Amino acid sequence: MADWRPPTPSQLRRLIEELDEVGLRLDGTRTWHATAADEIAYAIHPRVHERYVPSYGSIIEPTSDPETWERQTGLGIKRWLVGHRGDGTARRYADGVASWLLRRPDGDDEWLALDRQAGSERDLVVLASAMRAVVVHRHPTGKVRVVGDFGVFRWEGLGWRHEPTVDRWIDELCDDCDTDRPVLRRLLEFAVHDLGARGIGALLVHEPDLGMATGIERRLPAPPALTITRPLSLAPLRHAIAQTDGAVLFDADGTLIELGVRLVPSFEAEVGVDGFRGMRHTSARRYSYDDPGATVIVVSEDGPVTVFRGGEIAGTAATTADEQDAPS
Repeated sequence: MADWRPPTPSQLRRLIEELDEVGLRLDGTRTWHATAADEIAYAIHPRVHERYVPSYGSIIEPTSDPETWERQTGLGIKRWLVGHRGDGTARRYADGVASWLLRRPDGDDEWLALDRQAGSERDLVVLASAMRAVVVHRHPTGKVRVVGDFGVFRWEGLGWRHEPTVDRWIDELCDDCDTDRPVLRRLLEFAVHDLGARGIGALLVHEPDLGMATGIERRLPAPPALTITRPLSLAPLRHAIAQTDGAVLFDADGTLIELGVRLVPSFEAEVGVDGFRGMRHTSARRYSYDDPGATVIVVSEDGPVTVFRGGEIAGTAATTADEQDAPS
């Protein structure tokens, strides 16, 4: 089988320019830039063998102490040296799910084997944060993601989209909400990395006013008390939301209290609050006007997340990404 052909200098230059336009700067000012560009090029156009297009995962220039990796990720991790430059044939052993290629600009590359699969976007964010590294990943479905302290850049064949870090969202939303910060953080992580990353549209309400006589129309039996801050609750919660229309309500502690709720705006909200995008966003915006103590998070089916408070847009993924400085 022929080795993968690396991109030509002009192809690599065009890729770097394309990434720069969306906010990911790989201009050579950091030691990992050239390695990241090579890995992204491979993830977008991997080696194909008999129509089999492989998944792939690489972790670039980790800077944290390896002794902390298992504790920070909750994974069992085995490491061993590649013994040669981490490209070419070395890549074929890294599936980006349970086996990974760790790339270092100095050439001391390693293979990493994990004790369980870790290929979701949430997993990538955890790996990048725990190792203080840049993660390049090609999912088995063909989606490519680049993850680091700059957030997540997603490529789905037609272009790149940037999801900023949840820390930036929290800083913008929580000037004086230290009590709610952990729950809001988990809700935003869930919205961005569990729902948006999978194309699951949703409307999440944190701290709804259940005393609103006409604002909440319950249509389903009471759900189980799944809690957004418990990792074991996330899979069933995501699965249920993907099959259910309507809003999802969480109490102050992040515990699920209602699923599939219809939000009914007041007359004042219908008259005084303009619509925004589609029905889901408009419903969320008007509910936030009627219940100013709530935080309402909307996930579009195509990925972007919008947050409403008090009838106003408190933040959007697009606005946040456009305003933030390009990572270096």
